[in-house]
Amino acid sequence: MSRRLRRLPLLLVPALLATSLAACGSDSGGASDSSGSDDALHGIVITGDIGSAPEVEWNGELETDETETTVVTEGDGDEVVEGDQVQANLWVGNGTTQEQAYSTYDEGGTAETVRASEDLSPVFKEAVLGQTLGSRVAVTTTAAEAFGEAGNPNMGIGNKDTVLIIVDLMEIYEPPTPKDVPASEMPKVVEEKGKPVGLDFTGLPEPKADDDLKRTVIEEGDGEEVTTEMTIKVNYLGSTYKAKEPFDESYSAEPVEFALTGVVQGWTYGLEGVKVGSRVLLAIPPALGYGATEQENIPANSTLYFVVDVISAK
Repeated sequence: MSRRLRRLPLLLVPALLATSLAACGSDSGGASDSSGSDDALHGIVITGDIGSAPEVEWNGELETDETETTVVTEGDGDEVVEGDQVQANLWVGNGTTQEQAYSTYDEGGTAETVRASEDLSPVFKEAVLGQTLGSRVAVTTTAAEAFGEAGNPNMGIGNKDTVLIIVDLMEIYEPPTPKDVPASEMPKVVEEKGKPVGLDFTGLPEPKADDDLKRTVIEEGDGEEVTTEMTIKVNYLGSTYKAKEPFDESYSAEPVEFALTGVVQGWTYGLEGVKVGSRVLLAIPPALGYGATEQENIPANSTLYFVVDVISAK
């Protein structure tokens, strides 16, 4: 299977959340005033309201060899505890060049879902666990601690650079519940030689961006029910509305195996509760797919349609 096909279902989160880090720990900075300037921030001043892009005033090149956490603005919401799923906006800056490297606010403020856990990387653990909702928390660290020895070239951060990360803890995430719909509300699966090769949208209205996550179980298997913590093996084919051909599929190659915690949320929650051995159709609205981010052969703000054969789960 091509690299493109293998990567398709991967959740679009910053690599710093997804990467297993080798850092050993972090130092905690104290709470600061609303301007966000104290020793742990090395003279950096952070202003602006939570929920909007932060304004960062650098104090020259950021020089640090450790991870320090500072509460820039303390929220008045509930404390984030182990197991919570939190909607968080993220801002990442290169402390060496003093340039923005990544911001969810560039995508219209679409927050990322972060699971609060003792297993979070040291860079994020103190920025999330024990903090209160509505807080803005800043982390100064090295590229090696944030991303590993290679840094993050995709963000323009070299392995010797320093990093400023700003985390806005917005609200507790409420997982979507798929709406089970009849087959008449979903595209038909087109097969050749017993394998799906496309989806037929004849008679179906164009989807709305705010539609529900929809699911149709075409054939129900007799295996165990899939949970969001499982790693599953599937064959799948994906298409956008009335596309001439699929944007990706695995039926002509090999099944794909991945953790349900590492895929777009429409997969994570659309496949939850499905029995192994089932064939399922999913209609994933943009907010639970790739949102406003254009992908190869996938326009921005697209509803994603998938036929999925669940082969195994563990």
